Amino acid sequence: MTSAPRRETAIAVFAKAPVAGTVKTRLAAVLGADAAASLHAGLVRHAVATAVQARLGPVELRCLPDTAHPFFERCRQDSGVTLAPQRGADLGARMLEAFAAADRPLIVIGADCPALTTEHLHAAAAALESKDAVLIPAEDGGYVLLASNRPIPGLFADVAWGSAAVMTQTRERLTAARASWTELPALWDVDRPEDYARLQREGLLAEVLS
Repeated sequence: MTSAPRRETAIAVFAKAPVAGTVKTRLAAVLGADAAASLHAGLVRHAVATAVQARLGPVELRCLPDTAHPFFERCRQDSGVTLAPQRGADLGARMLEAFAAADRPLIVIGADCPALTTEHLHAAAAALESKDAVLIPAEDGGYVLLASNRPIPGLFADVAWGSAAVMTQTRERLTAARASWTELPALWDVDRPEDYARLQREGLLAEVLS
């Protein structure tokens, strides 16, 4: 396991409320809306648990559309995380707000990557000792983790969120900002039916739904 960094690093988990018909919509066609929402809730719980178990620093669950859904309160009670709403017109604006509000290095993760482990979080935090930013690319062209010591000007400007161009555009923004960064090996996330099959094949489904 990668040794822990010398300084405290916060983690923000970005997640939508598990409302049937609004989450995992590509999987809902196969699983049904209710089952897809249950899977999403399990993925959120798994991501929060991983963040807490890393013991790098405070963990915040950034909630969309707000913190009012009872699921988020259960997460707070079960794990001791802090709840905060996501604020901003798009994902980039919401992440920018989180980095601007942080008073220490911050790791941002979503809830779609059950392959992300505490070892990945420790590696990202350790890399921030010498880099401005750290990313873990997603196999579909986005990223599953972004960490930074500070808000980076222009990092989230004009990014085609949800497209296969996100990681390429992010590299371009980091280069334009003259920021130093490193990338850890790519991971996969759960969005499509084939991802669900992989979740089953790799033995992670029971872990997510437990």
